[in-house]
Amino acid sequence: MRKVFWDNPYQTSLITKVTSVLDNRIVPEETIVFSFSGGQESDRAFINGMPVIDSEIEKNLIYYTLQEGHGLKSGDTITMEIDWPRRYKLMRLHFAAELVLEIVTRKWGFEKIGAHIAEEKSRIDFVLDKNIASLFDEILAEYNAIIEKDAAIKTDFSDVLSQKRFWEIDGFSKVPCGGTHVKSTGEVGYVTLKRKNIGKSKERIEISLADEKKP
Repeated sequence: MRKVFWDNPYQTSLITKVTSVLDNRIVPEETIVFSFSGGQESDRAFINGMPVIDSEIEKNLIYYTLQEGHGLKSGDTITMEIDWPRRYKLMRLHFAAELVLEIVTRKWGFEKIGAHIAEEKSRIDFVLDKNIASLFDEILAEYNAIIEKDAAIKTDFSDVLSQKRFWEIDGFSKVPCGGTHVKSTGEVGYVTLKRKNIGKSKERIEISLADEKKP
């Protein structure tokens, strides 16, 4: 299965064919619809106008669940569409989280114990026995410098057979990641950080896009 969301994460519609159908689950020849992976939430999507209810990754395939009576069969031509505003927020918040994580682990070496990228905010959880908000000024200073450089974000396969991917910024870092990404750091934009204590010796950084903040 060709995953077009890696080749062109900005593509919002795709005409392709169904390769297999199992009850309400279908597998297309290729897809633009990202399925939950690495903490990044699934796209909101439609196939021939019908909402995708769920999706699952099995080996190198993605199975999409549609409603009862979808009427599709193997060989049928279908049109896939994604909710672009949602995808774009996920792309930006994903990379914002990647940058914050990379800055924190490189400067202080804290252990990451969780992450999640949603449409309104992303979060990263660390093992830490002090208030992580005390580091926000340092984190944001380095983060903002990277954003202001508007550096190119390169993505590619590290292993095609196993579908392993990476992102890379020249002179900064190269990191394994199979999510969807914007083209440059300037496109990610500025963020605000919020601290949350989630348990003993557990600290969370919540990340929101500065231009999405409500007054």
